Amino acid sequence: MNSDLNFSRYSMSNHNDLKEVALKLLAYCRFNDWAGYDPYDAVNSRLFAALPFLNSRLPRLVFTQALKRTPFNIRRLLLIPKTQNPKAIALFLSAFLKLSRFGMPEVTDYPDLMIERLIALRSQDPPYWCWGYSFPWQTRTIVVPAGTPNLVCTTFVAGALLDAYEQRGEKRCLNMAVSTAQYILDELYWSMGTSIAGFSYPLPNLRTQVHNANFLASALLCRVYKHTGESKFLAPALRVARYAATKQRKDGSWFYGEGPSQGWIDNFHTGYNLCALQSIDNSLESTEFEPHIQRGLQFYRAHFFREDGAPRYFHNRDYPIDIHCVAQSIITLVLLRDLSPSNIPLASSVLEWALDHMWDKGGFFYYQVQRFYTVRIPYMRWAQAWMLLAISSLLCDSGDVVANSKASRLDSLSSRMLTASGAFGGPAFLTV
Repeated sequence: MNSDLNFSRYSMSNHNDLKEVALKLLAYCRFNDWAGYDPYDAVNSRLFAALPFLNSRLPRLVFTQALKRTPFNIRRLLLIPKTQNPKAIALFLSAFLKLSRFGMPEVTDYPDLMIERLIALRSQDPPYWCWGYSFPWQTRTIVVPAGTPNLVCTTFVAGALLDAYEQRGEKRCLNMAVSTAQYILDELYWSMGTSIAGFSYPLPNLRTQVHNANFLASALLCRVYKHTGESKFLAPALRVARYAATKQRKDGSWFYGEGPSQGWIDNFHTGYNLCALQSIDNSLESTEFEPHIQRGLQFYRAHFFREDGAPRYFHNRDYPIDIHCVAQSIITLVLLRDLSPSNIPLASSVLEWALDHMWDKGGFFYYQVQRFYTVRIPYMRWAQAWMLLAISSLLCDSGDVVANSKASRLDSLSSRMLTASGAFGGPAFLTV
């Protein structure tokens, strides 16, 4: 085991061990002032300003993909600074709220700190409360400037603010989330004909169908409707969610999107879809999307976990094992724990695998395990913030985190469907 914490194979049944991991991870993040590198921050290199001939689409694209794939962290040499990312701060906020609810006095002051950081990091130009990433990022076709608001980052921040409002009753947090909902409605919502609708991502002028972005925004609008009763948020949310739900495949999966290069199926975006649909039903006290959640969870459990608990990135191959998939797997399984009695043991197995293979004694998690090597880069948003939220979800939301025994785990795993669809070429350019 790659840790100075003496975990037994089934130690996740002990809350003290989980708390110790959370505190070590918290100490690492606090020491780094909540700032770090990101898999997609290549264009944040000062070289692009110093060498203008590099600052065009193709060099940015090549640089981004090459740096994301290298097993070595050479960002300091490339003059890429560490930054505080609003999405990471939002994940920290949600995690600290859970940990404080669990009864950890060590995090008492952190929710206020995270809220203040989110206020400071808001995108400056729009009149709404919205957020973008702390670095410019290059897609296949466009570059998105640093700080430019995008739907996914904004929904995670507003969702964390709603977490704070629901737990602490802070009206300013609700007000910011309402402004975000208005931004989504005014700037990002679009429709075509009587049934097709969506939310633009990553920029307002792009009428793309990215299913996880659509579900996330719909879920946020429904949460805002729940707290305000403002019906203007409800109809667009349901129209988009219903359209995206119809794109679920017969086996329960979703492609990432409807674009010609978006036909892949991956772990954490599937998790986003399922959690967002559950949030919509919870907000509306409805069961409308339950059949989609049930089929999606069946596919999720059947295709995204190895027998040893390691979560797959893609539905049809074992590698890479990505820390974001570890975290989202735990969060998804815990949230949907009422739909399967073995969700919590499986989530516990996922965390144990990560502690065995992706945890560093310095108090942080590695980025990826490939077939023949491990990428030990400690990304702040992609890894540490997500894992702190995942661990806090296990502590706070799962009840007794009991893995039972190896036999019961293997029994629950072997009951999964083992059918696999045909080979898929993985996407060269994954969303940030």
